[in-house]
Amino acid sequence: MAYIHEQRIQFFDTDKMQVTHHANYIRFFETARTEYLRSEGLPYSDMEKGDFQIPVLGVEAKFKTPSVYDELIAIECRIGKIAPASFEVEYEIRNAETGKVHVTGRSRHGFTDANLRPIPLKKKNPELYNFFMRLSEQDKK
Repeated sequence: MAYIHEQRIQFFDTDKMQVTHHANYIRFFETARTEYLRSEGLPYSDMEKGDFQIPVLGVEAKFKTPSVYDELIAIECRIGKIAPASFEVEYEIRNAETGKVHVTGRSRHGFTDANLRPIPLKKKNPELYNFFMRLSEQDKK
């Protein structure tokens, strides 16, 4: 089952027409992703203390309908593909009350050491690899 993070569109998220500025959806993706990992026991702050990082390699967003000031949105995220040194997170942002979809997207992340050198996670940290695999399988349900 996917993780869902709810938040309200703030005035500073919007443009002159009180429509959410497109760049903020990427920030919403990140908020949901970090809260998802925190809820599963892996806060970013713990990763940064160790020798493991997951930098963003790319982001894609497809805009369907606008969200507006004071709207409650639900940001659904799930772990998608997992490769030896990377993984994807898939997102859907919708109105929390009506379910109307505003944005879909994905972000791709690398598994790296503290110096941002790619690492094959399964080999270097099997426990963490299994953590991401468990989330991926759980999210498919």
